[in-house]
Amino acid sequence: MKTSLKKIYTWINSRVELDDLVQFMGKKYVPINRHSVWYYFGGVSLFLFIIQVVTGILLLMYYKGSDSLAFESIQFIMSKVQFGWLIRSIHSWAANLFILAIFVHMFSVFFTKAYRAPREMTWLTGMVMLLLAFGFGFSGYLLPWNELAFFATRVGTDIAGILPVIGKPMLTFLRAGEDVTGATLSRFFGIHVAILPGIFIVFLSIHLLLVQRQGMSEPLDGHHDTERKVMPFFPNFLLRDLLLWLIVLNVLAILAVFFPWELGKKADAFASAPAGIKPEWYFLFMYQTLKYLPAHILSMDGEVLGVLLFGAAGALWTLVPFWDKKSSRGERNRFINYLGLFVVLFIIVLTIIGWLA
Repeated sequence: MKTSLKKIYTWINSRVELDDLVQFMGKKYVPINRHSVWYYFGGVSLFLFIIQVVTGILLLMYYKGSDSLAFESIQFIMSKVQFGWLIRSIHSWAANLFILAIFVHMFSVFFTKAYRAPREMTWLTGMVMLLLAFGFGFSGYLLPWNELAFFATRVGTDIAGILPVIGKPMLTFLRAGEDVTGATLSRFFGIHVAILPGIFIVFLSIHLLLVQRQGMSEPLDGHHDTERKVMPFFPNFLLRDLLLWLIVLNVLAILAVFFPWELGKKADAFASAPAGIKPEWYFLFMYQTLKYLPAHILSMDGEVLGVLLFGAAGALWTLVPFWDKKSSRGERNRFINYLGLFVVLFIIVLTIIGWLA
């Protein structure tokens, strides 16, 4: 067996020079510290994205992106295509776990100050990918063309439409018209399977290149260690990463088998919205916050002000490497930790309240 593998390696190496790549990977080291566990969530996010791509391609072979066929095509996938129900369930669960993993990865980078110089570009590309992940979730939610997705998309696009100046053009662009129709479904389908994946892969490539060039960040208190502990990336860290991928795959399989994703009822534009309609969990904290705001605040519409505040907060969060000057100098900034803790608690509490409401 070893002889056969060696022959295969020699054959490939003689053509693409794998030795150089192996030597490069052998020189890469991963810091070992009390925060090392968080290094793996970037790889988990990548793994879940790969699963999304693979299962999405399989679903694309049978899915029909029109209001007259979308729902029926998914019914066909779930009932007639062999293991179709499983592939769809894996795709749906992986989408949610993908965003959860990105959230964990983003907050771990934030709390360990891994955005500090010279890794500002790594942080910015990661934040762009988080925004694109939200776009994946929002655009993919409508594709089953079921009742819940239809009215949730209407509510979501309505919120985008209340923005001053750009709200109306954005609403028309997203819906491909004045209301949510089959044209909206076609537009979301194109965005979900072509535009967003293309942009995401570009930023993912840049992000991975930056990580490889700059290495993994160490916590600020690690610079004073007399003995710096490291682990070879290949094969030590890579094998641990692959083991975690296997665990995640098992969790995903259990969720998909024992909690299969339901399809619900077909969308009917003339029906009334179902009671208690809510967005997906990763939008729930924003949706619940907007519900608490009064109708008017200082002669301004409450929802408009809420959306603008969320946009400003997101911009400040994205630009944290440029205003957290202490971190850039290798100093601790407790305010950043308190701010991050407040944001985490805010998201968790509002999401739970929104889920139970």
